[in-house]
Amino acid sequence: MSDIIVVKCGGTAAVDSAAVCADVAAVRAAGRRVVLVHGGSAQIDAIAARLGVAQRRITAPDGSSARYTDPATLEVVLLALAGAVKPRLVAALTAAGAPAVGLTGLDAGLIVARRHGPHRAVIDGRTRLVRDNHTGRIVAVHAGLLRTLLDAGTVPVVSPPALGLDGAPVNIDADRAAAAVAVALGARRLLLLTAAPGVLADPADERTVRDVVTLTPDGGPPAGVGGGATVKLLAARDALRAGVGGVMIADGRAHQPVRAALDGAGTRVRLTGTTVPA
Repeated sequence: MSDIIVVKCGGTAAVDSAAVCADVAAVRAAGRRVVLVHGGSAQIDAIAARLGVAQRRITAPDGSSARYTDPATLEVVLLALAGAVKPRLVAALTAAGAPAVGLTGLDAGLIVARRHGPHRAVIDGRTRLVRDNHTGRIVAVHAGLLRTLLDAGTVPVVSPPALGLDGAPVNIDADRAAAAVAVALGARRLLLLTAAPGVLADPADERTVRDVVTLTPDGGPPAGVGGGATVKLLAARDALRAGVGGVMIADGRAHQPVRAALDGAGTRVRLTGTTVPA
């Protein structure tokens, strides 16, 4: 197992991306190698509103919810992630003393995904046949480029979209992208930073953060978990069963959020039959 840490910075406005970048730089200065993966839901919503592109949600059979990415929304995703969020993160990291390189999954075929074919799904509460959704499932991460950048002392900053099998962009979930990157690199830790102190037993009460959530290798999240925590737990499950050393779902609003998560603040995720990682 490598010494690499993969940090996923949540895309909501509440997450303190500047603090995340400053802390990534501090962890790197202490000798750790870090890959930063990001989404950008707040920026996508803001740009979509300015351009008049309606936004909808789609619910998959596993219970996870994702952005319904029609052709117009795919353009917004590219504008927001590659044109707005990523340059800000790269600039913040570089200013903090951590030279960074911004990448989407399209660059050099870094992340490859198979676009979902026509399928039935729930969109805004109604089941319908979906044909124009440009989302997909990750099938490969070509980690050689990331290793080269890490060996050169830089922080790779990675986001959706992925490269489709037909060469066209495919939107993917950023949490699952972070998990796939962690697996491909044999990362020691995966930190999913979000706008909550961890997985909550009561979504309305941040005092109910769970210290540990145990998942089965093939099952979904435990009863009572919903919203954004669902996909994070599914991503954590994917990472753990493929050999990533440990996964924390932690607070991206905290002071020194990366180091706090590495020290155990948040929710540790484990699989049945395994011990909680130190």
